[in-house]
Amino acid sequence: MWRIWTLFDPRRTLVALFTFLFALALVIHFILLSTNRFNWLEGPAKAKTAVSQNAPMPGVVTASK
Repeated sequence: MWRIWTLFDPRRTLVALFTFLFALALVIHFILLSTNRFNWLEGPAKAKTAVSQNAPMPGVVTASK
């Protein structure tokens, strides 16, 4: 294992690893925030329900001769 660290600089390798893991964590959290089930900031979106008490508009009444 020590021979691998002779090929790569440990500081640069660990900084690159932590940067990648941080970016991956941000992507995963933003994906979860965009879903309805796992959005912990706004909560689940309310389902749009149809209003059943609306009556249809009456037709145009014309005067007959």
